[in-house]
Amino acid sequence: MKRGRLPLTALRSFEAAGRLSSFSRAAEELFVSQAAISRQIRALETLIDQQLFERLHRRVELTDAGRRLLDQLIRSFDDIDQRLSEIMSAPAQHLLKVSVEPFFAAGWLLPHLVQFRAKRPDIDVLVDVNGRLVEFRSREAELAIRFSAANTSWPRVQAQHLIDGTHTPLLSRALLASGPELRRPADLLNYTLLHDDNRNAWPLWFKAAGVTNPPTGRGPLFPDGALGVQAAILGHGVVLGDLVVNSQDLRSKRLVKPFTVAVRYGAYWLVAPDFANLSEPARAFADWLCQEIKTEDGA
Repeated sequence: MKRGRLPLTALRSFEAAGRLSSFSRAAEELFVSQAAISRQIRALETLIDQQLFERLHRRVELTDAGRRLLDQLIRSFDDIDQRLSEIMSAPAQHLLKVSVEPFFAAGWLLPHLVQFRAKRPDIDVLVDVNGRLVEFRSREAELAIRFSAANTSWPRVQAQHLIDGTHTPLLSRALLASGPELRRPADLLNYTLLHDDNRNAWPLWFKAAGVTNPPTGRGPLFPDGALGVQAAILGHGVVLGDLVVNSQDLRSKRLVKPFTVAVRYGAYWLVAPDFANLSEPARAFADWLCQEIKTEDGA
């Protein structure tokens, strides 16, 4: 029988009468008359050409066909009721809290987050920009994105590798056009060099670029890479940026890359207490993040 022709009202009347073993009690449960229940069941018996009840004196009993049908209907109606209850009790909008390292949050996640929002408008992502190691206690966050120059794991959590970090010089187009000529890496020493919380990164890059003993102990310091990148966009100097994290800045031409030399400097990790027990919103975000990073890294 086609679904569009299923006698749903009659099946509902029969299920109540069979479950309660009474036409009158079924009528009370469904807020209809006993005559209406009897009429619906007669119509159902006529449709299937099978008797579902034995009509006895002041009581009814199910036939074998009636018992088989009732068993199926009780299971089906219970399943429908459970699913409806789940849908009704579940919030329409999910809030997912993600702890993110500041440089990654400002450079990569925030520019890309609109894409996740378009894919899953039912999930609101609360981005907790924080450089500390979240302990996942008291629902601080369900996921975290961490950077480490050397660590690949942390106690009491699981970690999945997202992407390796790379250092390469970046500066604004305006500064490149108005500043000293840049033909070789050593020419960067004629610019203001912007530093991220210490002055260790630039010597490593100059060494990889073949510049020996560069005087790099000068230039402003910033507490995190995001501020250094913003300063570079504003034309304050040259920053060591990341090819993936700052990919949007490079595509939009807010920053340009004068040289191809890039130095690896650690990695970004997706962290959770237990990836096997993530909520559905957290799993959706984690899958999207890994795929988006993989796509961008291969671009």
